[in-house]
Amino acid sequence: MDDIVERLKRLLIDDLNFSELQAEQIDIDTPLFGPTGLGLDSVDALEVVLEVERQFGVTIEDNAESREILSSLRSLAAHIQKVGATEA
Repeated sequence: MDDIVERLKRLLIDDLNFSELQAEQIDIDTPLFGPTGLGLDSVDALEVVLEVERQFGVTIEDNAESREILSSLRSLAAHIQKVGATEA
């Protein structure tokens, strides 16, 4: 799962322009959205979902579960690992 987390951190830094952060500064349990987290918005969420699909081949359906999946890097990485394992 560490490799997935590192790739997700790179996604945030490179694709979402969090260039002011270093990968090691991003805690995997920090909320991705909201004022107490990284502050991503709905446009960022769409970009994350599209990049996860492109880079990992894992889709995130727009349903009630997606909010939990996208709550932190840990939950997103766990979903990628779980779904990727079942698709492999």
